[in-house]
Amino acid sequence: MNDFVAGIARLLMWLIAAAAGLVLFASLLLATLVLAAAWGLRAGWARLTGRPVNPWVMRMDPRTGFGTVFRSARWSADAQSARSAPVTPDDAGATASPSRRGGVLPGVQEVTDVEPRQVR
Repeated sequence: MNDFVAGIARLLMWLIAAAAGLVLFASLLLATLVLAAAWGLRAGWARLTGRPVNPWVMRMDPRTGFGTVFRSARWSADAQSARSAPVTPDDAGATASPSRRGGVLPGVQEVTDVEPRQVR
């Protein structure tokens, strides 16, 4: 009797997984067909009106992400020179600006619950 129930449960799980796979396949196929129909209508309308058929393009160049990070303040020469000079707690607030702090938090002079110590 246990083998019969286990076989029925296995068959039921297989049918549920197969149905879920078919639903996923059908939904992806439907989405593809809707996009193809929209592109076809767009291309047909362009040809009907005498305009050139332009492809759908990605308006953002993925290569610009590297350039944006590389040109940011973290990688610029003035940030490198600011990081190479040691910053003492006395002059940290005077030299740090809100936009380019150089790793120093503003208002460091007001901290009273910490005693600075030499790093070993």
